[in-house]
Amino acid sequence: MILLDTHVLLWLDRDDPALGAGSRAAIESAWKAGAVAVSAISFWEVAMLDITGRIVLPQPPTGWRRDWLEAGLLEQPLDGPAALHAAALDAFHPDPADRFIVGTALAAGATLLTADQAVLRWPGPLTCEDARA
Repeated sequence: MILLDTHVLLWLDRDDPALGAGSRAAIESAWKAGAVAVSAISFWEVAMLDITGRIVLPQPPTGWRRDWLEAGLLEQPLDGPAALHAAALDAFHPDPADRFIVGTALAAGATLLTADQAVLRWPGPLTCEDARA
């Protein structure tokens, strides 16, 4: 399973060229297998960005989320195992949303697709790929 970081979901939504060709191909292949997901916290992040005017969604966040889920995107919950993984991240930066996303990837055994350099450089047990590739 591929877990998209929040910015990767936004890149995908906007067909942003920052999302690399290899990442697009990996998403397309995983999508066909029903194996592309986001952490529920990513929907919270997107809604907060929209509410504060840092991004503009094409519709309210609830409809935007619904459309993605109806299209086949999986939503991974922020549950106990993900939260405990997030709390136990050693030498990881303190941003709670990033911690929850990484914790979700670890709990789900997913590969995190991200361009966040702090996450990509983290020496912990996370499997991740650079979304710009």
